[in-house]
Amino acid sequence: MKSAAKVDYVPESAAQPGFTRPPTPEERRRAQRVLLRIPVQVHFPGKTQSVPGMTHTVSENGAMIVVPDPLSEGTKVTIENPATRQRVDVRVVRPPQITSEGSLVPVEFLAAAPAFWNIIFPPAIN
Repeated sequence: MKSAAKVDYVPESAAQPGFTRPPTPEERRRAQRVLLRIPVQVHFPGKTQSVPGMTHTVSENGAMIVVPDPLSEGTKVTIENPATRQRVDVRVVRPPQITSEGSLVPVEFLAAAPAFWNIIFPPAIN
């Protein structure tokens, strides 16, 4: 008859490091981001002229877009996917970052539009 292996006592307060650390920003995301560079048009309320832009990353909930001039946090605009001619209303969620390409502006959809980018997103990791 074999004897049972000895197991050292581990107090509950000695939790594994991975279980006690705060989640990373990537783990807190509502949806996966996908690197996707496609042109977009940014339409402003009450203006006929749109501004060209480019996506940096996209998700089911919005995107990070690059536009020539910064947009203030809270600004509401409409972005158009020229490939599909679809438009969606968005809101700038954080102040933009100024880069050599232009202003990097994070936007989120005001209403669900999971098919707006015309791609299938990977499942969430959290």
